[in-house]
Amino acid sequence: MLEESKIEYEKVILIGVITQLQDEEKSKEYLDELEFLAYTAGGEVLKRFVQKMNIPNPKTFIGKGKMEEVQQFVEANNIDTVVFDDELSPGQQKNIQKILDCKIIDRTNLILDIFAQRAQTSNARTQVELAQYEYLLPRLAGMWTHLERQRGGIGMRGPGETEIETDRRIVRDRIALLKKKLTKIDRQMEVQRGNRGSLVRVALVGYTNVGKSTLMNVISKSEVFAENKLFATLDTTVRKVVIGNLPFLLTDTVGFIRKLPTQLVESFKGTLDEVRESDLLLHVVDISHPSFEDHIASVNKILDEIDGVDKPMLMVFNKIDAYVPETIDDDDLVTEKTKAHYSLTDWKKTWMSRMDGDAVFISALNKENFEEFRKVVYDKVKEIHVARFPYNNLLYTEYYPEDDS
Repeated sequence: MLEESKIEYEKVILIGVITQLQDEEKSKEYLDELEFLAYTAGGEVLKRFVQKMNIPNPKTFIGKGKMEEVQQFVEANNIDTVVFDDELSPGQQKNIQKILDCKIIDRTNLILDIFAQRAQTSNARTQVELAQYEYLLPRLAGMWTHLERQRGGIGMRGPGETEIETDRRIVRDRIALLKKKLTKIDRQMEVQRGNRGSLVRVALVGYTNVGKSTLMNVISKSEVFAENKLFATLDTTVRKVVIGNLPFLLTDTVGFIRKLPTQLVESFKGTLDEVRESDLLLHVVDISHPSFEDHIASVNKILDEIDGVDKPMLMVFNKIDAYVPETIDDDDLVTEKTKAHYSLTDWKKTWMSRMDGDAVFISALNKENFEEFRKVVYDKVKEIHVARFPYNNLLYTEYYPEDDS
Protein backbone atom coordinates (compact mmCIF):
# COMPACT_ATOMS: atom_id res chain seq x y z
CA MET A 1 0.00 0.00 0.00
CA LEU A 2 2.95 2.30 0.74
CA GLU A 3 4.27 1.82 -2.79
CA GLU A 4 0.90 2.74 -4.26
CA SER A 5 0.68 6.03 -2.32
CA LYS A 6 4.00 7.18 -3.84
CA ILE A 7 2.72 6.95 -7.43
CA GLU A 8 2.59 10.39 -9.02
CA TYR A 9 0.06 10.72 -11.82
CA GLU A 10 0.55 13.21 -14.64
CA LYS A 11 -2.09 15.95 -14.74
CA VAL A 12 -4.05 15.40 -17.96
CA ILE A 13 -6.88 17.05 -19.87
CA LEU A 14 -8.83 15.43 -22.71
CA ILE A 15 -10.07 17.07 -25.90
CA GLY A 16 -12.76 15.66 -28.19
CA VAL A 17 -15.22 16.87 -30.81
CA ILE A 18 -18.89 16.39 -31.69
CA THR A 19 -19.30 16.13 -35.46
CA GLN A 20 -21.84 14.89 -38.00
CA LEU A 21 -20.20 11.47 -37.78
CA GLN A 22 -19.87 11.48 -33.99
CA ASP A 23 -22.82 12.70 -31.91
CA GLU A 24 -22.70 13.89 -28.30
CA GLU A 25 -23.40 10.43 -26.84
CA LYS A 26 -20.71 8.77 -28.97
CA SER A 27 -18.21 11.55 -28.14
CA LYS A 28 -18.82 11.06 -24.39
CA GLU A 29 -18.37 7.32 -24.77
CA TYR A 30 -15.04 7.75 -26.61
CA LEU A 31 -13.82 10.22 -23.98
CA ASP A 32 -14.79 7.79 -21.18
CA GLU A 33 -12.60 5.20 -22.89
CA LEU A 34 -9.85 7.78 -23.45
CA GLU A 35 -9.93 8.61 -19.72
CA PHE A 36 -9.49 4.92 -18.89
CA LEU A 37 -6.58 4.80 -21.35
CA ALA A 38 -5.01 7.86 -19.68
CA TYR A 39 -5.44 6.27 -16.24
CA THR A 40 -3.88 3.02 -17.50
CA ALA A 41 -0.90 5.02 -18.82
CA GLY A 42 -0.43 6.81 -15.48
CA GLY A 43 -2.46 10.00 -15.88
CA GLU A 44 -5.08 11.74 -13.77
CA VAL A 45 -7.73 13.49 -15.89
CA LEU A 46 -8.67 16.90 -14.44
CA LYS A 47 -11.02 18.13 -17.17
CA ARG A 48 -12.54 17.39 -20.58
CA PHE A 49 -13.02 19.90 -23.36
CA VAL A 50 -15.51 19.12 -26.13
CA GLN A 51 -16.37 21.29 -29.14
CA LYS A 52 -19.22 20.89 -31.59
CA MET A 53 -18.05 21.45 -35.17
CA ASN A 54 -18.69 20.15 -38.69
CA ILE A 55 -15.11 18.95 -39.17
CA PRO A 56 -11.98 19.34 -36.97
CA ASN A 57 -9.91 22.47 -37.62
CA PRO A 58 -7.12 21.48 -40.08
CA LYS A 59 -4.59 23.68 -38.23
CA THR A 60 -5.38 23.23 -34.53
CA PHE A 61 -8.08 20.48 -34.44
CA ILE A 62 -10.37 22.73 -32.32
CA GLY A 63 -11.41 26.34 -32.95
CA LYS A 64 -9.56 29.48 -31.82
CA GLY A 65 -11.95 30.34 -28.95
CA LYS A 66 -11.91 26.82 -27.52
CA MET A 67 -8.10 26.70 -27.85
CA GLU A 68 -7.83 29.91 -25.78
CA GLU A 69 -10.07 28.34 -23.12
CA VAL A 70 -7.83 25.24 -23.06
CA GLN A 71 -4.70 27.41 -22.91
CA GLN A 72 -5.99 29.30 -19.86
CA PHE A 73 -6.82 26.04 -18.05
CA VAL A 74 -3.42 24.52 -18.91
CA GLU A 75 -1.55 27.55 -17.54
CA ALA A 76 -3.74 27.94 -14.43
CA ASN A 77 -3.53 24.26 -13.43
CA ASN A 78 0.02 23.43 -14.53
CA ILE A 79 -1.20 20.65 -16.84
CA ASP A 80 1.46 18.14 -17.94
CA THR A 81 -0.29 16.49 -20.89
CA VAL A 82 -3.13 17.27 -23.32
CA VAL A 83 -4.65 14.21 -25.01
CA PHE A 84 -6.73 14.49 -28.20
CA ASP A 85 -9.26 11.74 -28.90
CA ASP A 86 -8.48 11.57 -32.62
CA GLU A 87 -5.17 11.19 -34.43
CA LEU A 88 -3.50 14.55 -35.04
CA SER A 89 -1.66 15.34 -38.24
CA PRO A 90 2.03 16.32 -37.86
CA GLY A 91 1.07 19.94 -38.69
CA GLN A 92 -1.73 20.06 -36.10
CA GLN A 93 0.53 18.62 -33.42
CA LYS A 94 3.24 21.20 -34.14
CA ASN A 95 0.79 24.14 -34.11
CA ILE A 96 -0.92 23.04 -30.88
CA GLN A 97 2.46 22.50 -29.20
CA LYS A 98 3.43 26.12 -29.92
CA ILE A 99 0.19 27.44 -28.38
CA LEU A 100 -0.12 25.24 -25.27
CA ASP A 101 3.59 24.70 -24.54
CA CYS A 102 3.09 21.30 -22.90
CA LYS A 103 3.09 17.65 -23.96
CA ILE A 104 0.59 17.07 -26.80
CA ILE A 105 -0.40 13.50 -27.67
CA ASP A 106 -3.30 11.87 -29.49
CA ARG A 107 -5.22 8.63 -28.93
CA THR A 108 -2.82 6.66 -31.15
CA ASN A 109 0.25 7.91 -29.26
CA LEU A 110 -1.42 7.10 -25.92
CA ILE A 111 -2.23 3.51 -26.98
CA LEU A 112 1.34 3.06 -28.24
CA ASP A 113 2.65 4.31 -24.89
CA ILE A 114 0.51 1.78 -22.98
CA PHE A 115 1.70 -1.00 -25.27
CA ALA A 116 5.31 0.07 -24.60
CA GLN A 117 4.69 -0.12 -20.83
CA ARG A 118 2.99 -3.51 -21.03
CA ALA A 119 5.37 -5.28 -23.42
CA GLN A 120 7.29 -7.95 -21.50
CA THR A 121 8.83 -10.29 -24.08
CA SER A 122 11.41 -9.46 -26.74
CA ASN A 123 8.79 -10.15 -29.42
CA ALA A 124 6.22 -7.72 -27.98
CA ARG A 125 8.84 -5.02 -27.36
CA THR A 126 10.06 -5.30 -30.97
CA GLN A 127 6.50 -5.07 -32.32
CA VAL A 128 5.72 -2.00 -30.20
CA GLU A 129 9.00 -0.28 -31.06
CA LEU A 130 8.33 -0.76 -34.77
CA ALA A 131 4.82 0.71 -34.41
CA GLN A 132 6.23 3.70 -32.47
CA TYR A 133 8.88 4.47 -35.09
CA GLU A 134 6.35 4.20 -37.93
CA TYR A 135 4.08 6.63 -36.06
CA LEU A 136 7.03 8.91 -35.34
CA LEU A 137 8.56 9.13 -38.83
CA PRO A 138 6.18 11.75 -40.31
CA ARG A 139 6.22 13.72 -37.02
CA LEU A 140 9.98 14.14 -36.60
CA ALA A 141 10.16 17.86 -37.29
CA GLY A 142 10.34 19.74 -34.02
CA MET A 143 9.86 16.65 -31.78
CA TRP A 144 13.48 16.65 -30.63
CA THR A 145 16.71 18.37 -31.55
CA HIS A 146 18.65 15.33 -32.73
CA LEU A 147 18.98 11.56 -32.41
CA GLU A 148 22.73 11.43 -32.81
CA ARG A 149 25.52 13.53 -34.29
CA GLN A 150 25.70 13.91 -38.04
CA ARG A 151 27.68 11.19 -39.75
CA GLY A 152 31.04 12.24 -41.18
CA GLY A 153 34.12 10.59 -42.60
CA ILE A 154 34.79 8.94 -45.95
CA GLY A 155 32.13 9.65 -48.52
CA MET A 156 30.17 11.91 -46.16
CA ARG A 157 32.06 15.20 -46.65
CA GLY A 158 30.51 18.08 -48.52
CA PRO A 159 27.26 19.92 -47.92
CA GLY A 160 26.02 17.02 -45.76
CA GLU A 161 22.47 16.50 -44.51
CA THR A 162 20.23 18.76 -42.51
CA GLU A 163 19.56 17.59 -38.97
CA ILE A 164 15.96 16.49 -39.74
CA GLU A 165 17.10 14.46 -42.78
CA THR A 166 19.68 12.72 -40.60
CA ASP A 167 17.01 11.92 -38.01
CA ARG A 168 14.67 10.55 -40.68
CA ARG A 169 17.38 8.32 -42.10
CA ILE A 170 18.21 6.99 -38.63
CA VAL A 171 14.54 6.18 -38.01
CA ARG A 172 14.15 4.52 -41.42
CA ASP A 173 17.27 2.41 -40.75
CA ARG A 174 15.82 1.41 -37.37
CA ILE A 175 12.45 0.49 -38.95
CA ALA A 176 14.22 -1.70 -41.54
CA LEU A 177 16.22 -3.41 -38.77
CA LEU A 178 13.12 -4.04 -36.62
CA LYS A 179 11.19 -5.46 -39.61
CA LYS A 180 14.07 -7.83 -40.29
CA LYS A 181 14.10 -8.87 -36.62
CA LEU A 182 10.31 -9.43 -36.63
CA THR A 183 10.53 -11.58 -39.77
CA LYS A 184 13.02 -13.80 -37.93
CA ILE A 185 10.78 -13.94 -34.81
CA ASP A 186 7.73 -14.76 -36.97
CA ARG A 187 9.63 -17.70 -38.51
CA GLN A 188 10.52 -18.97 -35.02
CA MET A 189 6.88 -18.66 -33.90
CA GLU A 190 5.76 -20.51 -37.02
CA VAL A 191 8.09 -23.37 -36.11
CA GLN A 192 6.73 -23.35 -32.53
CA ARG A 193 3.15 -23.54 -33.83
CA GLY A 194 4.16 -26.42 -36.10
CA ASN A 195 5.74 -28.25 -33.14
CA ARG A 196 2.48 -28.17 -31.16
CA GLY A 197 1.25 -31.20 -33.05
CA SER A 198 -2.26 -31.82 -34.26
CA LEU A 199 -4.22 -30.61 -31.23
CA VAL A 200 -7.23 -28.41 -31.96
CA ARG A 201 -6.34 -24.72 -31.47
CA VAL A 202 -8.78 -22.37 -29.74
CA ALA A 203 -8.10 -18.61 -29.46
CA LEU A 204 -9.66 -16.09 -27.08
CA VAL A 205 -10.38 -12.81 -28.86
CA GLY A 206 -12.29 -9.72 -27.83
CA TYR A 207 -12.21 -6.08 -26.87
CA THR A 208 -9.66 -5.03 -24.27
CA ASN A 209 -10.66 -5.52 -20.61
CA VAL A 210 -13.56 -7.94 -21.26
CA GLY A 211 -12.14 -10.69 -19.04
CA LYS A 212 -10.22 -12.90 -21.52
CA SER A 213 -7.29 -13.46 -19.15
CA THR A 214 -9.62 -14.20 -16.22
CA LEU A 215 -11.43 -16.77 -18.38
CA MET A 216 -8.06 -18.20 -19.47
CA ASN A 217 -7.04 -18.62 -15.82
CA VAL A 218 -10.28 -20.37 -14.87
CA ILE A 219 -10.51 -22.76 -17.81
CA SER A 220 -6.79 -23.65 -17.94
CA LYS A 221 -6.20 -23.41 -14.16
CA SER A 222 -3.14 -21.23 -14.85
CA GLU A 223 -1.94 -17.84 -13.62
CA VAL A 224 -2.05 -15.48 -16.60
CA PHE A 225 -1.75 -11.83 -15.50
CA ALA A 226 -5.20 -10.21 -15.28
CA GLU A 227 -6.00 -6.66 -14.16
CA ASN A 228 -8.85 -4.15 -14.46
CA LYS A 229 -6.88 -1.95 -16.86
CA LEU A 230 -6.79 -1.71 -20.63
CA PHE A 231 -4.29 -4.01 -22.41
CA ALA A 232 -3.33 -5.90 -19.23
CA THR A 233 -2.33 -8.76 -21.55
CA LEU A 234 -0.01 -7.95 -24.43
CA ASP A 235 2.01 -11.12 -24.87
CA THR A 236 0.28 -14.12 -26.40
CA THR A 237 -0.08 -17.03 -23.95
CA VAL A 238 -0.74 -20.64 -25.01
CA ARG A 239 -1.91 -23.34 -22.57
CA LYS A 240 -2.89 -26.98 -23.00
CA VAL A 241 -6.43 -27.46 -21.67
CA VAL A 242 -8.36 -30.67 -21.06
CA ILE A 243 -12.16 -30.62 -20.80
CA GLY A 244 -13.57 -34.03 -19.93
CA ASN A 245 -11.05 -36.27 -21.69
CA LEU A 246 -10.54 -33.95 -24.67
CA PRO A 247 -7.25 -31.97 -24.89
CA PHE A 248 -6.80 -28.79 -26.95
CA LEU A 249 -4.61 -25.66 -27.03
CA LEU A 250 -6.04 -22.38 -25.73
CA THR A 251 -4.45 -19.04 -26.69
CA ASP A 252 -5.00 -15.69 -24.94
CA THR A 253 -4.41 -12.82 -27.39
CA VAL A 254 -3.99 -9.05 -27.16
CA GLY A 255 -7.24 -7.13 -26.67
CA PHE A 256 -8.65 -4.95 -29.45
CA ILE A 257 -9.96 -1.40 -29.19
CA ARG A 258 -11.84 1.13 -31.32
CA LYS A 259 -9.57 3.35 -33.40
CA LEU A 260 -6.75 0.81 -32.94
CA PRO A 261 -3.65 2.36 -34.56
CA THR A 262 -2.98 0.86 -37.98
CA GLN A 263 0.73 0.73 -37.07
CA LEU A 264 -0.11 -1.70 -34.25
CA VAL A 265 -2.31 -3.91 -36.41
CA GLU A 266 0.52 -4.12 -38.93
CA SER A 267 3.34 -4.79 -36.46
CA PHE A 268 1.28 -7.27 -34.41
CA LYS A 269 0.27 -9.36 -37.42
CA GLY A 270 2.82 -11.99 -36.40
CA THR A 271 1.20 -12.34 -32.97
CA LEU A 272 -2.25 -12.33 -34.56
CA ASP A 273 -1.21 -15.35 -36.64
CA GLU A 274 -2.32 -17.26 -33.54
CA VAL A 275 -5.85 -16.08 -34.36
CA ARG A 276 -5.52 -16.76 -38.09
CA GLU A 277 -4.26 -20.30 -37.53
CA SER A 278 -6.76 -21.26 -34.81
CA ASP A 279 -9.59 -23.72 -35.45
CA LEU A 280 -12.12 -22.03 -33.17
CA LEU A 281 -12.49 -18.48 -31.83
CA LEU A 282 -14.03 -17.71 -28.45
CA HIS A 283 -15.18 -14.10 -28.88
CA VAL A 284 -15.41 -12.79 -25.30
CA VAL A 285 -17.78 -9.85 -24.79
CA ASP A 286 -18.31 -7.71 -21.67
CA ILE A 287 -22.11 -7.66 -21.72
CA SER A 288 -22.18 -5.27 -18.74
CA HIS A 289 -20.63 -2.53 -20.91
CA PRO A 290 -23.27 -0.20 -22.41
CA SER A 291 -21.51 -0.26 -25.81
CA PHE A 292 -20.81 -3.99 -26.06
CA GLU A 293 -22.46 -4.15 -29.51
CA ASP A 294 -20.00 -1.53 -30.79
CA HIS A 295 -17.17 -3.55 -29.23
CA ILE A 296 -18.31 -6.65 -31.13
CA ALA A 297 -18.33 -4.65 -34.39
CA SER A 298 -14.81 -3.28 -33.69
CA VAL A 299 -13.42 -6.76 -33.00
CA ASN A 300 -15.07 -8.18 -36.14
CA LYS A 301 -13.59 -5.32 -38.19
CA ILE A 302 -10.05 -6.13 -36.99
CA LEU A 303 -10.65 -9.88 -37.46
CA ASP A 304 -11.65 -9.08 -41.02
CA GLU A 305 -8.39 -7.16 -41.53
CA ILE A 306 -6.35 -10.19 -40.44
CA ASP A 307 -8.50 -12.76 -42.33
CA GLY A 308 -9.94 -14.28 -39.16
CA VAL A 309 -13.61 -13.31 -39.34
CA ASP A 310 -14.84 -16.45 -41.16
CA LYS A 311 -13.58 -18.94 -38.59
CA PRO A 312 -15.97 -21.01 -36.41
CA MET A 313 -16.86 -18.75 -33.48
CA LEU A 314 -18.54 -19.03 -30.09
CA MET A 315 -19.78 -15.77 -28.57
CA VAL A 316 -19.02 -15.76 -24.83
CA PHE A 317 -21.01 -13.01 -23.11
CA ASN A 318 -19.03 -12.46 -19.91
CA LYS A 319 -19.60 -10.43 -16.71
CA ILE A 320 -23.31 -11.31 -16.37
CA ASP A 321 -22.75 -10.76 -12.61
CA ALA A 322 -22.08 -7.06 -13.33
CA TYR A 323 -24.96 -6.58 -15.78
CA VAL A 324 -27.52 -4.12 -14.37
CA PRO A 325 -30.23 -2.84 -16.76
CA GLU A 326 -31.77 0.59 -16.28
CA THR A 327 -35.25 0.48 -14.77
CA ILE A 328 -38.49 2.28 -15.65
CA ASP A 329 -40.91 3.11 -12.84
CA ASP A 330 -44.46 1.82 -13.23
CA ASP A 331 -45.74 5.41 -12.96
CA ASP A 332 -43.39 6.64 -15.69
CA LEU A 333 -45.43 6.96 -18.88
CA VAL A 334 -42.89 9.15 -20.69
CA THR A 335 -39.68 7.11 -20.76
CA GLU A 336 -39.52 4.78 -23.75
CA LYS A 337 -37.90 1.38 -23.29
CA THR A 338 -34.47 1.24 -24.95
CA LYS A 339 -31.65 -1.31 -25.07
CA ALA A 340 -30.33 0.15 -21.82
CA HIS A 341 -33.47 -1.25 -20.13
CA TYR A 342 -33.11 -4.77 -21.56
CA SER A 343 -32.71 -7.62 -19.11
CA LEU A 344 -30.48 -10.56 -20.06
CA THR A 345 -33.67 -12.43 -21.03
CA ASP A 346 -34.63 -9.53 -23.33
CA TRP A 347 -31.19 -9.59 -24.96
CA LYS A 348 -31.42 -13.33 -25.59
CA LYS A 349 -34.57 -12.69 -27.64
CA THR A 350 -32.84 -10.19 -29.95
CA TRP A 351 -30.30 -11.02 -32.68
CA MET A 352 -28.67 -13.35 -30.14
CA SER A 353 -31.58 -15.78 -30.55
CA ARG A 354 -30.51 -16.37 -34.15
CA MET A 355 -27.04 -17.55 -33.16
CA ASP A 356 -28.25 -21.17 -33.06
CA GLY A 357 -26.35 -22.25 -29.94
CA ASP A 358 -23.22 -20.22 -30.75
CA ALA A 359 -23.60 -18.03 -27.63
CA VAL A 360 -23.18 -18.63 -23.90
CA PHE A 361 -23.68 -16.26 -20.96
CA ILE A 362 -21.21 -16.58 -18.10
CA SER A 363 -19.32 -14.86 -15.30
CA ALA A 364 -15.68 -15.96 -15.47
CA LEU A 365 -15.02 -14.25 -12.13
CA ASN A 366 -17.77 -16.13 -10.25
CA LYS A 367 -17.76 -19.22 -12.52
CA GLU A 368 -21.48 -18.67 -13.13
CA ASN A 369 -22.92 -20.94 -15.91
CA PHE A 370 -19.41 -22.33 -16.25
CA GLU A 371 -20.45 -25.95 -16.73
CA GLU A 372 -22.66 -24.92 -19.66
CA PHE A 373 -19.70 -23.03 -21.15
CA ARG A 374 -17.38 -26.04 -20.74
CA LYS A 375 -19.94 -28.36 -22.35
CA VAL A 376 -20.43 -26.08 -25.38
CA VAL A 377 -16.64 -25.67 -25.85
CA TYR A 378 -16.21 -29.45 -25.48
CA ASP A 379 -18.84 -30.13 -28.18
CA LYS A 380 -17.32 -27.61 -30.60
CA VAL A 381 -13.74 -28.82 -30.10
CA LYS A 382 -14.90 -32.44 -30.38
CA GLU A 383 -16.66 -31.66 -33.68
CA ILE A 384 -13.42 -30.21 -35.14
CA HIS A 385 -11.28 -33.02 -33.71
CA VAL A 386 -13.52 -35.84 -35.02
CA ALA A 387 -13.68 -34.22 -38.47
CA ARG A 388 -9.87 -34.20 -38.49
CA PHE A 389 -9.42 -37.67 -36.94
CA PRO A 390 -12.56 -39.75 -37.67
CA TYR A 391 -10.96 -42.89 -36.19
CA ASN A 392 -10.86 -41.15 -32.74
CA ASN A 393 -14.64 -40.75 -32.68
CA LEU A 394 -15.19 -43.47 -30.05
CA LEU A 395 -12.64 -41.90 -27.67
CA TYR A 396 -14.76 -38.79 -27.14
CA THR A 397 -18.32 -40.00 -26.79
CA GLU A 398 -19.23 -38.39 -23.51
CA TYR A 399 -18.68 -35.09 -21.67
CA TYR A 400 -17.52 -35.33 -18.06
CA PRO A 401 -18.51 -32.46 -15.72
CA GLU A 402 -15.66 -30.80 -13.83
CA ASP A 403 -14.84 -32.36 -10.49
CA ASP A 404 -14.43 -29.52 -7.96
CA SER A 405 -13.36 -31.83 -5.17
